[in-house]
Formats: sequence, C-alpha cells, structure tokens
Amino acid sequence: MKKTIIHISKYYYPDEGGIETVAKYLVEGLMDYNHVVICFAKNGRTCINEVNGTKVYRISPTLNIASQDICFSYWKELQNVVQLYSPEIAIIHCPNPFVYPIANRVLPNDCKKILLWHSDILTKGWLYKMIKPIENEALRKSDLILATSPNYIDPSSPIFKYRDKVKVLQNGMIVSDFDLRKGDKERIEDIKQKYKGSKLILFVGRHIPYKGIDQLIAAEKYIKSNVKILIAGRGPETNKLKQLAANNKRIEFLGKVSCNDLRCYYHAADIFGFASITKQEAFGVALAEAMYCKCVPVTFHIEGSGVNWVNLKGVTGEEVALYDTKAYAEAIDKILTTPELLNQYAEASHKRICDHFTDAESVKVAQKIFAEL
Repeated sequence: MKKTIIHISKYYYPDEGGIETVAKYLVEGLMDYNHVVICFAKNGRTCINEVNGTKVYRISPTLNIASQDICFSYWKELQNVVQLYSPEIAIIHCPNPFVYPIANRVLPNDCKKILLWHSDILTKGWLYKMIKPIENEALRKSDLILATSPNYIDPSSPIFKYRDKVKVLQNGMIVSDFDLRKGDKERIEDIKQKYKGSKLILFVGRHIPYKGIDQLIAAEKYIKSNVKILIAGRGPETNKLKQLAANNKRIEFLGKVSCNDLRCYYHAADIFGFASITKQEAFGVALAEAMYCKCVPVTFHIEGSGVNWVNLKGVTGEEVALYDTKAYAEAIDKILTTPELLNQYAEASHKRICDHFTDAESVKVAQKIFAEL
C-alpha cells in the first residue's frame, strides 16, 4: 500500500513561483506515494480543488504580516486534512513560520517531518527575534532537513546547527515547459527581428528588492555592446524600477509573460541578467530555466547561496563581485564580443541543467532520500 505525503506549502500551482514549481513536480513525480496539499489561498477564498489528480486544500488567510499569511482556523483545517489522509510523511516548504508550531502539534508522532529549506528568513529585526524560537523548534523536531544546494549549509544559516540531519535535494526546472513546440521557432525569430541589431539581455522574476533589478539597470550605462535589456515580470518594485529606467531606450519592461512566450524569450535572448543580491535567492529556478534554453547567465557572487552552484564561473557563465555593476557590464561585454565563448557557455549551461537540475533529476534524488527514511 502506498504511503501518503502531505505537502504543507505557502501556495501551490497554478500560483507561480520557484517553491510552487518544486512542490508541483515533487507531487507529480513521486509516483510511489499518494499526495495531498494544504496551502494558503492566494485569491483569499477557502476551497478544495484537484490539480492533475491531487487534492489541494486552499485556506483563506485572515491577515498578512510581513509577507506571511496567517489564518486563525489553520489548526482546525490542518487537523481535518491529517485525520482524513493519515500521512506518513510531511514535507513543509520553508520559510512558512506561521505553520511550524501548528504542524508540530497536529502531525502525529510517527509522521516523518521533513523541512524543505528553500530559503532562510533574512529579516533580522524584531520580527525575526519573535520567529527565531519557533524556527528553532521546527528545526529541532524535524526528522530531516533538505537544503537546495550544498552552499546553503553555511554557518550563516539556521540549518547549519542541525547539519547532521541535512541532506541536499537540488531544485529542478520543468523540462517539458521549455522544450520548443510547434510555432516556437517563428515566435523566436519575431522577437529577434523586433530588436534587430541588438543583443538581448533578459531578466525574469518578481520585482522585489533581492532580485537586484536596480543593479542590472545601473550596469546598463557601462555596457558597450549594442544591447536591449528586457525585464519580464512584475511586483511591488515595478513602478520604482520604471522610474529608475525612465527615458532609457535600451531598457524595456515586458510585464507578465505567459509560459509559452517566456520559453521563446529564453531561447531568443543571448544573456540572462540574473542580478540577485542576497541569500534570499537560495537557488534560482528561473536561472536553471534560462540555462536550459542556452541563455548564458551573468550573476553576482552571493556568499552561501546556491546561485553560484548552479552557474559555475568560467564554465557555464560569468560571476562578479556583489554590487560591482561595472564588472557586471564588463562580463556581459566579454561574452557578447566573443562568439566562441558565448556558444561555449550556452552549450555548457544546457548540459549542466540536463545533468543536475531538471525536475526528473530532482525527483530521482528525492526518491532515494525518502526510501531511506
């Protein structure tokens, strides 16, 4: 009889994001298990639905404090799901500190508690002082902690203290979403023709501070090559970033891009401007997606982040010192003015993702880890 895994996540597909992507392919890829998901409802409405055959319980938040959803009835909702499905394994996608004490008290003692540590909480003010004891309890009571890269098992991370029960489960990108489909070659050519004469630098992600989009914009003035910087996505920083790039004809904001269009932009672009600046960028699923599509990455060095494990300096792309926007621009120019290097990095990027960072590779590692529980 199959064991049941309960996935406790902040959100779940079709909500978008790196954590949501990982949760989905684990649910759909670990076929030796039954699965159930409980998460917050992004649209604010409590409901139960099915996603590709898996029951998803979406709980309406009562309020949101510092990007953390809170629901006064969450204890009862989780209790109901646990009683209904009797899970043997719980995967708690972190950070999600509100649910930690509830999960520790509601999940039965014989249920293996796994913390999938997507990122540290980097806010170190009064709020984190309140959260830290809750976080420590969750780490202490967990049976296993999964880091998304070896780099993240770092003295600066709360998981370092518990490193004896930490294993690495690398993130992956969903290959089927980024393999070319019928009509894609024509769409890619349309994109290239629209910006004919310019090399394309692409950014993809939420417009939030740690993504470093302001650093990419600041680097633009140092780039000597004829380029167009395309910024996809949106977020709370969008208007501020548009003001920062006002009247700059080399920078264009694309807004929210559909998955089908995103695939074509990745394949059309020459450089992936992945300018994240803090450990909050623990891995970078978008980075893996771009590299799979042979879009060459330029990244900053972020101590303790998996970004520099995915993109290997001088092998798959370039990496420069944090906040050095001039060096960032020079790295872009170095690649764009050396076609052989561009091609070499593009092929190496694709191979690295295929070898290590696809959904199938991640699921394969997860299967081995869970079999040993």
